[in-house]
Amino acid sequence: MHLAYPAVLAALLFSVGLYGVLARRNAILVLMSVELMLNAVNLNLVAFDVWLRDTLHAGQALTLFTIAIAAAEIGIGLAIVLMVYRNRGTSDVDRLRDTKEAPTADEASADQPSADEKAEATA
Repeated sequence: MHLAYPAVLAALLFSVGLYGVLARRNAILVLMSVELMLNAVNLNLVAFDVWLRDTLHAGQALTLFTIAIAAAEIGIGLAIVLMVYRNRGTSDVDRLRDTKEAPTADEASADQPSADEKAEATA
């Protein structure tokens, strides 16, 4: 087996995943793009393991660890996205940059200067 075929396919998969991370606004699609990038890495690990004829099969073992990490990442990431969607009503990544919650009425009034302070500041 030629090493070039899986390496080119992995590079294409990784490029599509990278484009998805950089260009998409939906958090679910960003997570799917990260999964695509991890699968490209897995393909490279297995291809180099076969090409090097490793007796310990280290590439395949690392692939299993990568799959476990990807499953944990999707579980935690999806839980975070669902929580954010419930609280904010959107999963648009551009709108989620400000993670600070809106102040309550008590906090907003404490931050506002009183009328006397405003008069002193203008005088």
